[in-house]
Amino acid sequence: METKTVKESNKKETVTERISGSEALIKSLLAEGVDVLYGYPGGAIMPVYDELYKYQDKIHHVLTRHEQGATHAAQGYARISGKVGVAMATSGPGATNLITGIADAQIDSTPIVCITGQVYSHLLGSDAFQETDIVGISTPVTKWNHQITSAGEIPEVIAKAFFIAKSGRPGPVLIDITKNAQLEEFDFSYKKCERVRSYKPAPKVDPQKVKAAATLINEAKKPLIVWGQGVILGEAEEELKTLIEKAGIPAAWTILGASAIPTSHPLNVGMVGMHGNYAPNVLTNECDLLIAIGMRFDDRVTGCLERYAKQAKIIHFEIDPAEVDKNVKTDIAVLGNAKESLSMLLPGIKQNSHKQWLQKFKDLYAIEFEKIIKHDLNPTKEGLTMGEVIRAINDQSDGNAAVVSDVGQHQMIACRYAKFNQTKSNITSGGLGTMGFALPAAIGAKMAAPDRDVVAVIGDGGYQMNIQELGTIFQTKVPIKIVVLNNNFLGMVRQWQQLFFDKRYASTELTNPDFVSIAKGYYIDAKRVTKREELTAAISEMMACKDAYFLEVCVEKEDNVFPMIPSGASVSDIRLE
Repeated sequence: METKTVKESNKKETVTERISGSEALIKSLLAEGVDVLYGYPGGAIMPVYDELYKYQDKIHHVLTRHEQGATHAAQGYARISGKVGVAMATSGPGATNLITGIADAQIDSTPIVCITGQVYSHLLGSDAFQETDIVGISTPVTKWNHQITSAGEIPEVIAKAFFIAKSGRPGPVLIDITKNAQLEEFDFSYKKCERVRSYKPAPKVDPQKVKAAATLINEAKKPLIVWGQGVILGEAEEELKTLIEKAGIPAAWTILGASAIPTSHPLNVGMVGMHGNYAPNVLTNECDLLIAIGMRFDDRVTGCLERYAKQAKIIHFEIDPAEVDKNVKTDIAVLGNAKESLSMLLPGIKQNSHKQWLQKFKDLYAIEFEKIIKHDLNPTKEGLTMGEVIRAINDQSDGNAAVVSDVGQHQMIACRYAKFNQTKSNITSGGLGTMGFALPAAIGAKMAAPDRDVVAVIGDGGYQMNIQELGTIFQTKVPIKIVVLNNNFLGMVRQWQQLFFDKRYASTELTNPDFVSIAKGYYIDAKRVTKREELTAAISEMMACKDAYFLEVCVEKEDNVFPMIPSGASVSDIRLE
């Protein structure tokens, strides 16, 4: 390896070294602080893996059992750490297998960088073995992508990739590198990216908009805050807490916003949306001011837009201009990072309380508790409920575990009932609703936060989407806790079939394998619970285990998740049964 010093046009001296594109990629990742990446090797990315072999003491490569698992693991890593997750795959099917995870990261604003190998430049467009246009395929679901065809592009493109993935509203970036670019040598140096021409990641906060928002908040008689993941991504948890306490405003959350404020906070009134809490959904259509912070008015939150908060003035704190007025027309839009916006807002907010308004939330919660919550958490019927499993986990974790849920009924139950004392504790697939997310995402989350308990809560359907990642757990010895709530159904679809399709359970009943034997086949401690009296001891044993642990809990086959807003209905039409 040859090193030399060159003078740049600004008279600064830069030390370069003559290395291959593959080694340049590894050094670029190290310069960005990457210490773990998830991937699966193949022919078109083999030169990079060969270089990675030499850097095993600096970058831990996790061999997942499927490329989709690599992207979800990178997501879990990013969501709990706030850093950029990294996934890597070969060309062709390796690259296309990343797409679901990339699409999931795009809609849930998760910063990941995916690196794919590609055939030699001179073969592009020739339908060479394992060639596919991954840049074209991934364009709709990435924040940015780029194909590198010469080694000299690598440092600048990788620096730009990490900057774009993490800045502003985060998202996934894909970098495709041809094989010749991996093999070529060039004079390498690295400089982190601090700006990209024409790209403005965070709009400048307008003080006049902030002042106008403060005036509306101070004048409101029945204000309601709904916050989303933008609070967590913007690291604005303390500012949000200060706002709701100073102004005395009830505050509700979307599923991706969960855990920004402790679930026990007296002004935390629960979850909005299709299976959210009764009070914040109903009272959305009674508030006189709706303050949306870092959320995008997703259809699962709003229900019928024509009947959503029409009586209220709307303030929208949002970093992405594309989300403003997209679904819900706002009266005041405050563009910018949530932390900066709320910090500017707080001095203009008057000390206040809304005791009578808050009492309405308490009254409606009491109705929901009597009709639903107490039966979910402390059932009298013979069969186990999903809710009592989450309650048992709460009892053991004291609200300090990170819960990684998959998609389906169990997801809604976990989000409704899990207790969270600290931020970045609820990790789930929100916008895309990706079954198979939780098992690999929990691997990434635990690796990013080794001192925290990480519990994956999964349905029997979603579990089998990426069950092969048990092999990754076995090989890496990552000590996650896996809880499969088994009702032998694709439960969420079955619930819709029961309520809206006259119980025609078309293709939703599952004949499942012996999950415990499968886990033990991967040398993972495992147990099955079928009776209530076994549950507490089993959860206690799982949480106390220093290694990975699999717990299957057989729950009621035809339990439904309520409350529920029927598709196309208003939030105030929420059903309690």
